[in-house]
Amino acid sequence: MPARSVTVIPATINPRTHLPAAAFHKRKTGGYARVSTDKDEQFTSYEAQVDYYTKLIKGNPDWEFVKVYTDEGISGTNTKRRDGFKEMIEDALAGKLDLIVTKSISRFARNTVDTLVTIRKLKEKGVEVYFEKENIHTLDSNSELVLTIMSSLAQEESRSISENVTWGQRKRFADGKVSMAFKSFLGYKKEPYEVVDENGRRIIRNRIAIDETEAATVRRIYSLFMEGMTACGIAALLTEEGIPTPMGKQQWGSTTIESILTNEKYKGDAILQKTYTVDFLNKVIKVNEGEVPQYYVENSHPAIIDRQEWDLVQAEFARRKTLGRRYSGNGIFASRIICGDCGALYGAKVWHSNSKYRRTIWQCNSKFKGQRKCTTPHVDEATIKAKFLLAYNQLMVDREQVLEDCRIIQEALTDCTALDTEAEALSQEMEVVAGLTRKCIEENARIPQSQEDFERRYSALVKRFDTAKARLDAIDAQRMERRVKADAIGGFLFAISEGEVCITEFDPRLWTATLDTVTVHSDGLLSFQFRNGSKIDI
Repeated sequence: MPARSVTVIPATINPRTHLPAAAFHKRKTGGYARVSTDKDEQFTSYEAQVDYYTKLIKGNPDWEFVKVYTDEGISGTNTKRRDGFKEMIEDALAGKLDLIVTKSISRFARNTVDTLVTIRKLKEKGVEVYFEKENIHTLDSNSELVLTIMSSLAQEESRSISENVTWGQRKRFADGKVSMAFKSFLGYKKEPYEVVDENGRRIIRNRIAIDETEAATVRRIYSLFMEGMTACGIAALLTEEGIPTPMGKQQWGSTTIESILTNEKYKGDAILQKTYTVDFLNKVIKVNEGEVPQYYVENSHPAIIDRQEWDLVQAEFARRKTLGRRYSGNGIFASRIICGDCGALYGAKVWHSNSKYRRTIWQCNSKFKGQRKCTTPHVDEATIKAKFLLAYNQLMVDREQVLEDCRIIQEALTDCTALDTEAEALSQEMEVVAGLTRKCIEENARIPQSQEDFERRYSALVKRFDTAKARLDAIDAQRMERRVKADAIGGFLFAISEGEVCITEFDPRLWTATLDTVTVHSDGLLSFQFRNGSKIDI
């Protein structure tokens, strides 16, 4: 048998570059630079990284410079919003890059899963990533273990940073320190001012100040709303007039108007921590529904809207919400005049629209609906205004007594002691029942027993819990209703205490602030129902 012969066939492909070993080929190289905030003090760091990687790649004779990919003001905890990073990976997978150079694993990604998944995708295409700080080449056979450990440490570092930032923010909230996103908040601006510290050094700080140009738009929005316009109508008007939105856009939306009308910051107060970040990796932001503390800071900054006027707007908001789709924004009389026959709302009708005799009258919207025609008459705006003056002046004959009665009503409405006590008892009841339910389920899983008995006990506990929860929800709704009524009474109090005892001219704001509804009867009688509960027939 002839002797065994072995011939060595030399490798022709470089395992790291996947290129012919004998051929010289410059590696197409890109750099990646990122800073995690877009503040001015980070700008120099960002510029320095770009300049460094440009010179580093161009200075290496074995590398061919392609590009420095950048992300500015973006967190590294996930890759969803990092456009520069995504562009770099797409170029690498498309064969435009052989090597990526970056500062460290934490610059690349602080998410272990993102790091490993991305690195493996690149390795499949023969693309290497070089992390300078850790001196890791991802095409090395031992790199994955080290990479897993280092990226896990980077993720934990990110968690620690996130927790420290959250703690710092909540400490600021607890101290009552208020900040604003001035670029997207209409009516306010950042104003620098000078202070002297304990060492006598002059320091420039910033405070919240009113931007009078934008504040005029805010005041107008509140005024238009109190004159009867809807949020949608106000948005259409501002868009038509070319007034820019808080974000500087041309198209206004009703939600933007509603947020301005309901934001407590316009009366000089601030609710802090309305939202919170659920997950530091995915940056999921959720509306705070009681999961974390909130802080209410009064008089934290200058007010654009008077406090009483703001309360009036909230009361009007609540009134319109109860009307739902029945509310019309056709002026201050819309959704306030009621038919005494059928209970339907009066609507505006234009008579002689194309002649000099044109006028607007108000008539029952259901007058000609159904088999029976309503007998209530139409009323014109001049009549409504004149009779409102008579009703209001009659109400003000004994203004001091009216004010005293309102204060008593408001005090009674704001006293929720009994409701709070019941709510506390119900919360404790629900907690006990939830514990009994868990115990019932655990026993059923651990101890053999009749499933019919288990279902009966379990169903009884669930019913008990649901009953308590339904009552607690009803108490919450009752408290909200009382608060809305108290706000309405507060607005009424402010309006009549500031106004004249006897008025001779119709004031739209006084109408909105003091009046609830007007009922028109068949004989022409108008019943004015004021917000303090008083009813006057004219």
